[in-house]
Amino acid sequence: MQPIIKIVKGNYGEIYQAAVEIRKEVFILEQGVAPELELDHEDQAVYYVAYVADVAGATARVIVERDGAWHIQRVATRKAYRSQGLASKLLQKIEQDARNQQIPYLTLGAQDQAQSFYQKLGFHVVGAGFFDAGIPHHQMQKAI
Repeated sequence: MQPIIKIVKGNYGEIYQAAVEIRKEVFILEQGVAPELELDHEDQAVYYVAYVADVAGATARVIVERDGAWHIQRVATRKAYRSQGLASKLLQKIEQDARNQQIPYLTLGAQDQAQSFYQKLGFHVVGAGFFDAGIPHHQMQKAI
């Protein structure tokens, strides 16, 4: 089944609330990230949520960097919806939107365990590793 991707700018409404619920399940409950670290800069982002049969299954958010790049953050998929391509479709939609707006590149901080997922989508590692919320990460980028 093809997901429906809904988008909202800012921290209000149903789509935003769906994004937060997915992030709470994945980052706070599953991975043990502190809520105050997970929920930040909420009003500055554009939220993408993939729905399957009217259920929110995956999310990501985008914040525009000073140089015009789009910083993809908080990519998360509920357990029941993993391995169904939802996150890939979300990232493809973000890339399509960025391309349409002539954004120079996409960047994200990938958890090390998810690097291969992003590499399959054309992202490459840049720079040394770092810890975010106690989890090892690497910065990744994709020119578009």
